[in-house]
This record gives sequence, structure tokens and C-alpha cells, in this order.
Amino acid sequence: MTTISSVTTNTSSTSTTSSAVSTDWDALIEEAVAAKLTKADSIETKITANEAKISAYQEMQSLLQDIADAAQVLRAPSGTLAKEDDVFADRASYLTANGDVDASSTVSVTADRNVDVGTYDLVVKQLAKSHKVTSDSVGSKTEDLGHAGVFSLKVEGGSAVEITVTEDMSLAELAKAINDTSATSGVQATVLQVSSGSYKLVLTATATGKAITAAAVSGDDVLETLGILGEDGTFANELQAAQDAIIELDGVEITRDSNEIDDAIDGLTFYIYNVTPDDTSITVEIETDYSAVKEAIQALVDAYNAYREWAITQQELTTGGTASDDAVLFGDGTLRSVNRSVASALSTMVDELSLAGIGITYDSSNLLVLDEDTLDEALLENLNDVQALLSFDLTSSSTDLMLLARGASAPASFTLDVTVDASGALTSASIGGDSSLFTISGTRIVGATGTAYEGFSFVFTGDTSQSIDITTSYGLAELLYSVADGAADTTDGTLTTLIDSLTDQNTDYAAKVSDIESKAEDYRATLETRYANYQAAISKAQSTLAYLEAILAAEDD
Repeated sequence: MTTISSVTTNTSSTSTTSSAVSTDWDALIEEAVAAKLTKADSIETKITANEAKISAYQEMQSLLQDIADAAQVLRAPSGTLAKEDDVFADRASYLTANGDVDASSTVSVTADRNVDVGTYDLVVKQLAKSHKVTSDSVGSKTEDLGHAGVFSLKVEGGSAVEITVTEDMSLAELAKAINDTSATSGVQATVLQVSSGSYKLVLTATATGKAITAAAVSGDDVLETLGILGEDGTFANELQAAQDAIIELDGVEITRDSNEIDDAIDGLTFYIYNVTPDDTSITVEIETDYSAVKEAIQALVDAYNAYREWAITQQELTTGGTASDDAVLFGDGTLRSVNRSVASALSTMVDELSLAGIGITYDSSNLLVLDEDTLDEALLENLNDVQALLSFDLTSSSTDLMLLARGASAPASFTLDVTVDASGALTSASIGGDSSLFTISGTRIVGATGTAYEGFSFVFTGDTSQSIDITTSYGLAELLYSVADGAADTTDGTLTTLIDSLTDQNTDYAAKVSDIESKAEDYRATLETRYANYQAAISKAQSTLAYLEAILAAEDD
């Protein structure tokens, strides 16, 4: 193809009768192509606007998910598949000294989740100790002992090992041979330097409350020669006898061979460090972990404030009264709806207790402000009320019904009529005679889609038909979770739907732009060919004109 650059000319004749012809074909082509691309430019503007919206929705989604995560642990998901998230099930021990005793240096207590709360009076009467014996003094730890023999070694209830001693073994090498088998024998050896030129071999049981036993097997009685055993086969130099731990819990004496006692009360582990002096004791209270609940409430406040600060940027105006450049979602219906729902959830009251009652108020920007002193007082004095304000609660008149999952809109109270067949198998569940509200799957009762019971799932373990009275209460954190998760869920949340829709729209827009650009390039090629032909014709005409002018000029001469 002849290019425009090769055919564009600027010719002018020296003859006064000729006219110069000069055309900027490139400019004409670019102008024509640009006109074709105008529609693509407007579509690109739409793509850019959609991308800004997608980014804003994704940020909104992330901030709302943070609120949902913070609310999750406070909405008391116990009894559901997420029961491990329930911060109110966390337990902590609180120690109080009775008399002249340092509670924290005497004992520490850990409690498993969901363990029953309770109060216990603890007295530590004796610590468990490891059995320790020693040899007589030896002049060197590295010189050969000069003894050969085999002896056995173990702790009470353990497995015996045989230690072979050769004449060229030193005290240090003997200790190493013992330690190489300590995992089996339960006995550890240490070489102790008593003074310059004086060393002793110390044998220690690796577990408390377990007595060491040792005996010669063959050859020299190395243990007797070293002074560990006496002639009667008993230990000649006992540093510390094996000793069990003894404690009293509420006056009941408990003996264990360890200072870590984890089987006295289910879910509690006592770590004892010192004996309590006479006429003293320690009160051990197992309660909800107030610190964990407080941290969870603070996390919820922080998550809401982060979202609120972002939402404020979406409402900012310029001095001219128009939306600022950062207010991508200014006037957005979804944002307004979520904001209203979040505000509604935060205004929840349960038995006249509100956020203000636990020390949470609003500042001038509607950010939450937490008064720790008020919250501490509420947690210590009215924990049940705080939990009721925040959490979901369901009570059932039957122990045969267990909650697996719950929805967001069940009535405050209802009676569930459960029917079983002659074999005791679950056949139906209804409310007010309407069995369409639930579906049955084995032992599960599942709320039907589109009903107030959607999202609810129960397990029925009974074998008789019965009517079960159920009451529900939706706390503030539960409602806030429903709002935030409903918008932010990455599978089927409102924002995910919007983001997917805008993404699909941009895909379609991009295809249209590509089509327009492709057609514009085809149009460019057509114009280049057309204008190249025009230029060729013009050039030919100019050549003919020049020829004729030359002939006329010759005739005049």
C-alpha cells in the first residue's frame, strides 16, 4: 500500500496561471477516525467510573467484614457450628488470698472453654518433688574410673535400662551413658563439682513423685563402689526423697505425683508452686474471661469506627456543593441502606439496657467512644445483662431440641410441634398447623426458604411427638453481624452481587470498545487507500498541467 507520507506533496508552479494544491491527508484521516472513536471514549469513561465504584464497594466490603468478624464472637454462636467463636464461653481464673499468702506465687489455674463457673477453696499442703541421690566424691570427672560392670536403673512404674561400665570410662562418660537412656529409664545424671578436685554424680528422676531404683546386674558393683548404693542395696546418699503433691479443694484432700493437676475437676488445671502457710488458703473463682469480652467489645467499636470514617468520606462535598472526588458512592442507595441498618442495630435495647449502659456513646461525627470504667463495672456486676444486650439467645422447653444454625427474623416466641412415627423417626415439624415452614432431613428440622424461619436448623434427638416452646432474642451484635455479613459476604452478599454486576458490565463495555477500535482501524485503512488514490490523481493532474504550461510557454517564445 502506498503510504500517506509518500504521496503527500506541496507543489506550486512558477506560472502565474497555475494553482498550488496542498492537502494534509493525515489530519483529515485522524479527524475522521477520532469521530468514529468518540463513542468508544464515552464507553471508556463509563468503565473508569465503574472501576472506581468497584474499588469503593470492595473497600466497603472489607470494612463491613471486619465488623462482622468482630460481632461474630460477641453474638454468642454457642450451639451452632461456630460455637468455638463465642467469647462468652472463654474462662479465666481469679485468685484471692485468704490470710498471709501470696496467691499468684503459690498457684495458677487455667480453665477450658465452657467449663462450669464456680468457686473453690484451695490449700496446698505439699509439693511434689523429684527423687535425687548422689555418689561419694570423686577426684576427677575425666579420669578413668577403673571399674567394670553392669547395673540397672529406672523409676517407679518405668522401664529398666542396663548401663554397661568399662574400666576406661570417666565420671562424665558414665553420666552421658545414663543420659542416653533417660527417655526410657526416667533418670537423668549430672556431674556436680563440689570443690576443686571433688566431683559427685547426681541422679535425678525426671518426673516428680517417682522413686529411683538401681541394682547391680553383673561385674563390679559400680554403684556401691561410687557410694550411690550402700551394702544393703539402698541409696547411701539421698539428697531428696520422691514426694507427691497434696492439696485440699473445699476440704477434700487430693494426692498426685505431679505439681500439675489436671484431673481433679474437669476442665481445670492447677499448677502449684508453693505450700500455703498454716491457717491460710486461696479462693479460686472460675468465671467468664472479662478481659477477653472487653477486648472483643473494643474490637467491635474499632471496626465500626473504621467503617464510619470511610462512610463519612463518601458524603463529603466541595465548596461548590457538589460531591468531592473521593465521594465515589455519594448518594449510593446501597450505602445509605447499609448505614441505616447499622445505625438501627446499634440502637438496639434489651430490657432497657443500651450501648450507653455499657459505656459506649457517640461523638459529634457519630463515631463510638468507649468509657472503660463504665464497661468494667457493667462486666463485673451485670455480665448476663451485657451478654443479653449483645448476643443471640434461644431457649427451648425440651432438651431433645438442639440449635445448629439460626436465621435473622424468627418471632420472639413460637411453639414448634414435632411429630414422629411409630418407630420414633422424625416425620414433620409445624407451627400453628403449618408444616410448610420446615423441611425434614433425618433428625434435622430446617427452616424453609422465604419464611421467617429461613436459616434455622435444629437437631431433634427425641423419639416421641411433642410441642416445644421456643423463645428468641436478637442482641445488638447479632443484628450488626446480620447487617454486615449480609452486605459483605463474598459468596452471596449484596456488595458481591453489585461488584459482579459492574465487572460483567465492564467486560461487555470492553468488548464494545474493542469492536469500535477495530472498526476504526479498518476505517483508517480505507481512508489511507482512498486518499492515496486522490493524491496520485492530483499528482498526475499537476504533472499534466506543468507539461501544458511548458508547451504554451514554448509557443509564446
